[in-house]
Amino acid sequence: MSAGDRLLPPVWSDGGSSTYLLGTDNLGRDILSRLIYGTQLTLLVSGIATIIAAVLGTALGLLCGYRAGSWIDAIVMRIVDASMAIPNILLVLVVVGALGTSATTLTLILGITGWIPFTRMIRSEVLSLRERDYVRAAHAIGLRDTTIVFKHILPNVAATIIVLATLAFGGNIVLEASLSFLGLGIQPPQVTWGYMLNEGRDYLATAWWISTFPGIAITLTVLGVLFTGDWLRDVLDPRGSTRRTGRKEA
Repeated sequence: MSAGDRLLPPVWSDGGSSTYLLGTDNLGRDILSRLIYGTQLTLLVSGIATIIAAVLGTALGLLCGYRAGSWIDAIVMRIVDASMAIPNILLVLVVVGALGTSATTLTLILGITGWIPFTRMIRSEVLSLRERDYVRAAHAIGLRDTTIVFKHILPNVAATIIVLATLAFGGNIVLEASLSFLGLGIQPPQVTWGYMLNEGRDYLATAWWISTFPGIAITLTVLGVLFTGDWLRDVLDPRGSTRRTGRKEA
């Protein structure tokens, strides 16, 4: 970092330097280096938050689906219904404002507020699976409920969990970037793509590269994750892929 190298453009622009391939920011920091360094924190926060949401949501979905009609199912589903009426980003904004903006806090908040889609989808699949003949047969021979759930039901919803996790991962990247752009995400000296966007918004007319390259990184990463999720859905659920193809041909 050098104050004399402030706001240098990318190497292919007039005034650019081969030392700073993507240019520098208002403090003379290398954009490429910060982009690479910010990758690990952005992906780490989003990835751990996705794992937390997947584990919590799957556990509740299995429990509520297998024990449909019980008091715990009623309570959890009322919470799900109420949460669906509140935009997720609004809920996260309120909690972040109350608890702070550290990386650990943000990861936990994103994870704890992201379990709703997993619970709804897994519960609906378990409601169908528990009526299958092989599950009824497992009941008939006296297998314990935990054995039935983990051996006969969970493997059959694994594909759904994987696809939901890829979608949630992409959503968490966007949500973390949105919070950081608003100044409510992870704070300096730590670096994330969203905060790099925030730093460059005052220089859009004079130093577009400060915000443009983090924005491109976010866009390409999220698109890559979503395309991966779509591919996994086709691979793990070939029957669903066949049905979608049939509808297009019709």
